[in-house]
Amino acid sequence: MFSSIIQLECQCNNYPWGKKGKESLAARYAAATPGGHFKLDESKEYAEVGYPSAQEINALTTPQQWMGTYPTTPSLVLATAEDLQKHLNANKEKLIGKPILNKFGADLPYPPKILSIAKALPLQIHPDKALAAKLHEKDPDKFGDTNHKPEIALVGKILGASDKEIVEVYEALKGTPPDKFGKHSYIPELLPRLAGQYDRSDPGNLVALLTMNYLVLEKGDAIYVPADGIHAYLSGDIVECMARSDNVLNTGLCPRADRDSVDLFTAALTFSPKNADEALLRPKPSDKGTKGHTKALAPPMSEFDMLVTRLGAGESETIKPLQGPGIMVVTGGKGVMKAEGKEHEVKEGYVYFIGYNTQLEFTAESGLETHLAFAEA
Repeated sequence: MFSSIIQLECQCNNYPWGKKGKESLAARYAAATPGGHFKLDESKEYAEVGYPSAQEINALTTPQQWMGTYPTTPSLVLATAEDLQKHLNANKEKLIGKPILNKFGADLPYPPKILSIAKALPLQIHPDKALAAKLHEKDPDKFGDTNHKPEIALVGKILGASDKEIVEVYEALKGTPPDKFGKHSYIPELLPRLAGQYDRSDPGNLVALLTMNYLVLEKGDAIYVPADGIHAYLSGDIVECMARSDNVLNTGLCPRADRDSVDLFTAALTFSPKNADEALLRPKPSDKGTKGHTKALAPPMSEFDMLVTRLGAGESETIKPLQGPGIMVVTGGKGVMKAEGKEHEVKEGYVYFIGYNTQLEFTAESGLETHLAFAEA
């Protein structure tokens, strides 16, 4: 019998900035899949599990687990081990629906992720579509797709400074009394922490602390980072969703050999949003949830939105049929999801593809939380 509800097996990437072993939420989620092939190794750093690319939406929860059909880390149909994209290609109209097929084609326009961060990620930006196309044409191995500039003189000067100059500024800041930093009281604490993870001569230390907004996200908070917006996650666990791309430019907070050209980085860079409050993406009640337990995160882009459903013990919620494909990760608790007359177990770490025009009914046991990324035309 054909089903629009497909439980997925997702892959988990290793990066040196990831949390180790079971400390990684991404690895725990990957290991939670019943009958899956992922085996958690306590000696490895796990950084990402696939979930909601050049543009990002983040809800606090962070190695990496990717979810979806991006070719570097594709999800599998759990029951058959078939590549999800291959399965979608064979059932396009039923699972993706004509509206999204006409707009984006059969490739899912977003890959969700779980990130688990133990040490600061490199200073990074995601190139916009015009620059991504040029970079892909020049170096397709490094910039694997064409999907989603004013020059910043100060940032360029810091990134291009000598090791000696960077260390001198670092030592001057380190020797400054904490009360001299005013509202930026986080600088004395973060300065040695970042230098300890990389090096005193890394220019990323100064760029991050002197030119960027510092945010501490609480559970339920979300931010939006546009293409060409500089950002660097320092620590924690997040659900992240992006447009379909893995293109990134790095410089700072990473080994020198891994840094992209300073000229290229600064030419693409914008300082947007300008302040921390501008970066926040406010959740709004969604009429897609019929019982008031669902909120929507809607970034200013067309590739995806996200529904966040939170239920207390014994509570229920119905999600109206979405007019496009979705990927849902269970980020807390346990319960039952009913769709197409069939019940599915849902518990923390489980990931499901949700097909076009499918209604969902949730009932929580001791509590339940889900993040559902979806696209509608």
